[in-house]
Amino acid sequence: MNENTPIFAIAMAAELAGMHPQTLRQYDRLGLVSPGRTAGKSRRYSMHDVAQLREVARLSAEGFNLEGIRRIVELENEVASLAQRVRELEIALADEMLNRPGRRVFAAKESGDVVSMRLGTRAQRNTEVVVWRPSFLQ
Repeated sequence: MNENTPIFAIAMAAELAGMHPQTLRQYDRLGLVSPGRTAGKSRRYSMHDVAQLREVARLSAEGFNLEGIRRIVELENEVASLAQRVRELEIALADEMLNRPGRRVFAAKESGDVVSMRLGTRAQRNTEVVVWRPSFLQ
């Protein structure tokens, strides 16, 4: 079990979040919180869901409307998902570098071009100074 395991029935989740069960049903319909479902289609909430319900209540108390809260929750979930993906890719890259010493690595230039590099070297940065003057001053 972890924080995402759906274990709480709607009555218990509502009590933990300090809300009425009908509010949880409405939030589920709006997509603010998406609980798991049992085989009989009843809602089961996780600790993460309860924490999200509390966050919805806090944002609502600060004056955000439900559509604004839905968007905030959606973006926070997306950020968490992307952060998890970055961690996975960092682990995969570290494993690859350990398992294949001396192999080449790649870097991206500012232009977006991909360049091959030897392990342990750094990409050369552009150190040129560019002076810009607006044409109307000349």
